[in-house]
Amino acid sequence: MDGLIVGHRLMAAGEYEVALKAYYRAAAERGMTVDTLSAIGSANLKLGRLGQAETLLRRAIKEDDGFVPAWNNLGVVLMETGEYGEAERVFRTAFALDSGESAEIRDNLRLALAKLENPTYGGDYESNFTLVRRGTGDYLILAR
Repeated sequence: MDGLIVGHRLMAAGEYEVALKAYYRAAAERGMTVDTLSAIGSANLKLGRLGQAETLLRRAIKEDDGFVPAWNNLGVVLMETGEYGEAERVFRTAFALDSGESAEIRDNLRLALAKLENPTYGGDYESNFTLVRRGTGDYLILAR
């Protein structure tokens, strides 16, 4: 079975560590494609490994600068690390590339703008950001 599909299902079930292993298997089979880089980065984000997530998501964008999920998920990482200005720019890029079709990306951009304008806005903001992946389904960043 495809490691990406297995990993996506495990992410949806909240099994992030096992999902990461499935994504690594997919990377071994397919190579470090934009899909595998983004998936591994997203799993690392869910595991709180923000530095690793950021590095992988930036690599995914370098691989394909039109890959919307990587842009969005990088924005989530930047918000988590307090880089509100860059996060707003990254969400704006994701929104433009997506032609404004994703409600999740629009909501992420809206929250980033609010946080940029008022850094004390929504102290529990992380529960409101949504991870995006290619294919069906959503990943919600839950409050820790």
